[in-house]
Amino acid sequence: MATMTRFGRSTGALAREVMTILVTILGLLVVTFLIARVMPVDPVLAVVGDNARPDVYEKARLDMGLDKPLVIQFWLYISKVFQGDFGKSVLTSNLVIDDIRRVFPATLELATLGTLIGITLGIPLGVLAATKQGRWPDHIARFVGLFGYSIPIFWLGLMGLLLFYAKLGWVGGPGRIDVAYQDFVTPMTGILLLDCALQGEWDAFWNAASHLVLPSSVLGLFSTAYISRMTRSFMITELQQHYVITARVKGLSEMRVVWGHALRNAIVPLLTVIALSYANLLEGSVLTETVFAWPGLGRYITNSLLQSDMNAVLGGTIVVGTVFVGINLLSDVLARTFDPRAR
Repeated sequence: MATMTRFGRSTGALAREVMTILVTILGLLVVTFLIARVMPVDPVLAVVGDNARPDVYEKARLDMGLDKPLVIQFWLYISKVFQGDFGKSVLTSNLVIDDIRRVFPATLELATLGTLIGITLGIPLGVLAATKQGRWPDHIARFVGLFGYSIPIFWLGLMGLLLFYAKLGWVGGPGRIDVAYQDFVTPMTGILLLDCALQGEWDAFWNAASHLVLPSSVLGLFSTAYISRMTRSFMITELQQHYVITARVKGLSEMRVVWGHALRNAIVPLLTVIALSYANLLEGSVLTETVFAWPGLGRYITNSLLQSDMNAVLGGTIVVGTVFVGINLLSDVLARTFDPRAR
């Protein structure tokens, strides 16, 4: 009976989770559909051009289903989206889904490295700040958090390029790789460092790495600020719990109390923080990609928006929103895996 009860609860929780995801994605599709209809851009003219003949314009309008009621248009819209059909980009003349497949790995590579920097620096910094609360390590950690949140990313990126690329020559400049190495690597995964390593092109690998250092560090600073502040908050709460006092009374070393007990319990909420940070970097790296001429999804959406290429803008928005929902779902699954109380 107890097993059946647990199974029923798990099934009910899974059903609610799936329903929440479906409602969220449906809401995203409704918003993008309405945006496409209220934008002061004629989607027909974007396809046929401003100088098209009236008969060509009318035929394109009928082919796009714009003569049908809004409900029918919405149904056709979501049917195409679920088939991966976001239309054709006016800017590149390619299918939007093909463009997204081409540019998204660059954003994934940049955001992943930025998040890894945030985890590597942010968690130890937050733990140190919590254990030295009110002392100079705590002040340094809080300053890093404030600095990372307050300074404009585009300004930091420009200053970094001016100092480390133009003046010192320590890192690569804008773009993912120098022109001289572009034909050395055949795209396989789309993640340039991985493709270079798989094909043994180590000169191209180190050149691509030099281009990745500065933009990933800019994003890593933002991620470090967020993760360190949240780690500090969670650790302060955990260090005040009775089990920590008991462990200290039993004579456990301070390192084991902090890193083996308090941080272990703080990891569960930290997983959600890290997931949100990663999702924010995936969707919020527009300025970084623009400053560093990084050919990722954020720059693709920005250029498409400037050219009123709504198919590309809405397709990119749907992909970003879906990724955000997926990462949130993954963080929930991990929380339930590591924390029995959440099951």
